[in-house]
Amino acid sequence: MKIASKHPLIVGTASLILATVAMYGCQDFLEKAGQPQGTLNEQTLLNKAGVEGSLIAAYRAVEWNNGVGGAWGNAASNWVWASVTSDDAYKGSEASDQPPINDIEAYHWSTADAESYLNQKWRGTYEGVVRSNATLRLLKQIQAKAPAELSTADAAGIEGEALFLRAFYHFEGYRMWGSVPYYKEDDTDFKKANDTPADVITKILADLDAAIAKLGPAPRNGQKGRASQWTAKAYKGRVQMYAGQYAAALITLRDVQANGPYGLETSFDRVWTGFQSAANGPETIFAYQASNNDGEPNGNDANFGERLNLPHGTSHSSCCGFHQPSQNLVNFYRVDAAGLPLSISNPANWNASNANFTATTAVAVDPRLDWTVGRDGVPYKDWGAHSPAWIRAASYGGTYSPKKNAHEIASGAESSVGWVPSQLNSVNIHLFRYADLLLMLAEAEVEAGSLVNAWNIVNQIRTRAGVRAQGCGLPPSSEAAARAALVAAYPQCASDTRIAVPINDPSITWATYRVNPYPVPFASQAAAREAVRTERRLELAMEGQRFFDLKRYGTMVADLNAYLKGVGGGNERARRPYLPAAEDPGAKHMNFPIPAIQIELSKVGGAPRLKQPTGW
Repeated sequence: MKIASKHPLIVGTASLILATVAMYGCQDFLEKAGQPQGTLNEQTLLNKAGVEGSLIAAYRAVEWNNGVGGAWGNAASNWVWASVTSDDAYKGSEASDQPPINDIEAYHWSTADAESYLNQKWRGTYEGVVRSNATLRLLKQIQAKAPAELSTADAAGIEGEALFLRAFYHFEGYRMWGSVPYYKEDDTDFKKANDTPADVITKILADLDAAIAKLGPAPRNGQKGRASQWTAKAYKGRVQMYAGQYAAALITLRDVQANGPYGLETSFDRVWTGFQSAANGPETIFAYQASNNDGEPNGNDANFGERLNLPHGTSHSSCCGFHQPSQNLVNFYRVDAAGLPLSISNPANWNASNANFTATTAVAVDPRLDWTVGRDGVPYKDWGAHSPAWIRAASYGGTYSPKKNAHEIASGAESSVGWVPSQLNSVNIHLFRYADLLLMLAEAEVEAGSLVNAWNIVNQIRTRAGVRAQGCGLPPSSEAAARAALVAAYPQCASDTRIAVPINDPSITWATYRVNPYPVPFASQAAAREAVRTERRLELAMEGQRFFDLKRYGTMVADLNAYLKGVGGGNERARRPYLPAAEDPGAKHMNFPIPAIQIELSKVGGAPRLKQPTGW
């Protein structure tokens, strides 16, 4: 594990041993002379290195994946929970691979298969809580027993970061289950009952306020992956939006916009990328700091939770074809003659096409389509033109591939170690980015009646979307077959290695890209609300936000039933052979069920402390 002061925070697995002792005080397992075997004496952690290592372990749980003790259900991006359950994506791949996700996609959330993944997410969420609280306890012990060990600034920073992480993990639980128990560092009862959703929000905001008071304006030690005061302020605004506290969120988010260190990237291609020159750029608020070739021998510090989500077959990654964009999502990127969303100007027919949306489909699209979706005949960053041979089972998961999480060959972001290293890269996984925050601010402006402010924000996002589009991205000679196929299809690309080009570049013959700002302010609050929500989907698609957005809008039941049964002239039950068997989303699907094993483990005197969300 490397942590250099001028580099991002690398949350490697080497630090996990430091957290083990701080987290668990068992005295009855492999115990000898009062000391659990295979662990360090807790006294050895009562120093700066010990508490810093414990804090790093708390960050590591942001993606507690298969490589470090967790599982696919703990992918940092929440692709299983917020993309596949929404209108953005199908599970993809084929029916026999990772079957628990079949039930999750079909809203059969009380099955044993679905429960296995839900338990992964629950365990990962509370693993993060436990590690955050372990750090806070250890910090208190050091301050009591060795007060000279830490400077005032370091002690405040460690405490602030741990409080932020505790809030972050409980917020993950809130987004999933609504009513969850809230644990603090001095708790001794580990079978607590659920707090109400309102109480969870109150406690998250209290932790964030405490973190804001402790943290400095810049990441500690110059390590950009660490939470700063502005990270905590941005999350405070986000939590307020989830709670429907629009007036309070407006104050918080306006402060971040006016005074914070964040800004939009100059072009959309720089948001999701393997190029280190764009990593942790101005748009990053909080991200999983993927790292590879850093000494970890199995590539477990890379984007392990996303490794299933790359093209299959003859593609360079060769596997595994999960998280495939839906036909509904692809159609959503269509625009009208004015370069505005067709879903708004033609609500009856924008989703009518069931056809594979290839490079030969002669309709105008928002250029963000081809930064988000891999579609046949269109260059896929610099890996050559996306091919039908890259799809694992088109009759099952459709014809499209995810693209944001893919790296560029030229970035050098691919792992050189681990099981199938071509699936692993160091593309940071955005958990909250500035465009997301701006669009939340636009929502708050709409609810406050400040429609011109919302209009300006949406147009800022749309203007950035039109700066660059997918270019030829000629692959290097090492990818000879892909290179030859691209040149055969597009002779103009014979020497053009540019991945991103101006939207009207003459090299582009695989799409008609068009995106323009809204020419006049929104005419009504309802129109403004629709425009902002539309922009959020266009901007944040496939980033693990969509289901949670629909849930907090209060439109999840209506929107997902429309997705399945018919909206804009098309429906997914007619497009995917397994979706006719999907359950109709209902009010109970506003929250996921708590895993039954966790209900069982919460029993005291035979009665469970934990209660299921309504309907489960």
